[in-house]
Amino acid sequence: MIKEKTLTTMFTEVKKYLEDKIPYKPTMGVILGSGLGSFAEIVEDKIIFDYQNIPHFPQSTVKGHSGRLVVGKIASQEVMVLQGRFHYYEGYEMNYVTFPVRAMQAMGVKNLIVTNAAGGINPEYQPGDLVLIKDHINLMGANPLRGANISSLGPRFPDLSEAYHKEWRQKGLAIMKELGLNPREGVYAAVSGPSYETPAEIQFLKTIGADLVGMSTVPEVIVAKHGGMNVLGISCVTNYAAGISKQKLNHAEVIAVAEKIEKTFVRTLSELIKVMA
Repeated sequence: MIKEKTLTTMFTEVKKYLEDKIPYKPTMGVILGSGLGSFAEIVEDKIIFDYQNIPHFPQSTVKGHSGRLVVGKIASQEVMVLQGRFHYYEGYEMNYVTFPVRAMQAMGVKNLIVTNAAGGINPEYQPGDLVLIKDHINLMGANPLRGANISSLGPRFPDLSEAYHKEWRQKGLAIMKELGLNPREGVYAAVSGPSYETPAEIQFLKTIGADLVGMSTVPEVIVAKHGGMNVLGISCVTNYAAGISKQKLNHAEVIAVAEKIEKTFVRTLSELIKVMA
């Protein structure tokens, strides 16, 4: 766990590094999940940073995560796009998993879109569906705010009663309908991974109200809300969760399905950014 003084120093150093190199004042942040990184290619007038060159950023170790920060414009919005994220199962502490969100906070980002590849628990979901996250269940066994609170970054006990912006969800559902997609919302359950869930675990998740399951997103959303950001979450259903179908699970399938619907994903996300301005 990063000590309070160290995290404050890291926050200051990444802010100085990015401010010296970025001529924009981004207010919108986007985190791209497994296989969804192609969205970053439509950013205009972009400046690209490899994670390895940004102070205190970890390195992406998972296939489908490019490991680049892309800053530029989309539909006149100045944006910061994380082309790849970090996961708790990679061995990073939660402070490092969520540090890119702190970097966005340092740059003045107020609105955040988080995306992920997820397993579908709800039997109405099909691989390739896009689902807006309306709430989450944290089953990762850890919280990124554990430890001394840094009051300059956010309150000791942040409210999560509306973790995912209700008005944006409503606009998102309308956009999905306009694009000919099934407008869906669901509850996302986050587990630590990296092993996929057992059929019994999926049955448990279904019983407690989860529609989707994945190994990311929730830590970033907690830190974003701690930092005063508005959040919209989107899951790409890349596979049926264990026990929902007889098919074995593998990461290659997750990437393949995500890449198959990338055009639909990019178009949907672009329209969402326009209405979130």
